[in-house]
Amino acid sequence: MIKRWLKHIAIEIYKAGKINEQTEIYQSFRKQFDIHESFRFNGDNILFYSFGTGKIICGEGSYIGSLSTIQAFDKCTVKIGKGCSISYNVRMYTQSSDADEDFSKKNIKEKTGDIIIGDFVWIGANVFINPGINIGNNSVIGANSVVSRDVEPYSIVGGVPAKLIRYKRL
Repeated sequence: MIKRWLKHIAIEIYKAGKINEQTEIYQSFRKQFDIHESFRFNGDNILFYSFGTGKIICGEGSYIGSLSTIQAFDKCTVKIGKGCSISYNVRMYTQSSDADEDFSKKNIKEKTGDIIIGDFVWIGANVFINPGINIGNNSVIGANSVVSRDVEPYSIVGGVPAKLIRYKRL
């Protein structure tokens, strides 16, 4: 009985330490980037990082889930509008290698560009958003999608690459 109780206490201490560590990391993101006070980090292992003058802006009432990553390359911005729901394991990168390059050579071209997510967008789990993408207001990105083209407002897209499924019926 005492062993079980001690194990329970040890687990609770570990969890408390983990929560405190994550809270400190997320507070450092708030200091480094333009993140609204009501923006929520929902879960563990969320990573925001930038190079040079890269910017990350997160709007009012939005959230992002566990295991998600946002990268803002030099002179690029990731902007998340208000009221956005971003699930877990979502990746947004403003810089990537150009797929048409010969990777055996040095100094290959890179693709860079801002990622702009409008207001009230819903992004499902395991989504990858490429550099230079604009996602219109009130859109839905289905789970497991790769967004390689702009998404129009009030549209529902999904797949690899993400394609229009239909427009919302309002």
